[in-house]
Amino acid sequence: MASTAGVESSVFVGKEDDLIQSKRKTAVVHGRHVVVIYHEGEFYAMDMHCYHAGGPLHLGDIEEINGKLCIVCPWHKYKITLAEGEGLYQSINPRAPKSTAKWCSKGVKQRTHCVHVRNGDVYVTLSDLSAGIDSDYYQSEEYRQTLKKASNT
Repeated sequence: MASTAGVESSVFVGKEDDLIQSKRKTAVVHGRHVVVIYHEGEFYAMDMHCYHAGGPLHLGDIEEINGKLCIVCPWHKYKITLAEGEGLYQSINPRAPKSTAKWCSKGVKQRTHCVHVRNGDVYVTLSDLSAGIDSDYYQSEEYRQTLKKASNT
């Protein structure tokens, strides 16, 4: 999702040509770990750790699901739209087991951020962090302390 808003708080994450070639890059933007993705002519940015269990989204496959581009978390196969951070799942009516499963939304679960390109440089601006969503936990000090304790045992 390209945007020129908020350029003053943007952080340089790489050269456009390099990101187009590599397709993905992880970066730290104002202390937040993000993944920047280039796919089908567009740049996207989102929190790097999956909202469900902290999986490494920079290693996930990209699939089109129900007309939306999604990253699939490599740990538990959660599907997250690149543009909005919406969690998708398949649902079936248990009273009609022969019915076709349909894709449904869990709502926005993964924080996405704005990406813009200026003079061949790619910048990320964090989205509004005032209202919490699920992926925020994996950016928190609480989570960092949990990791630190786990590595000491």
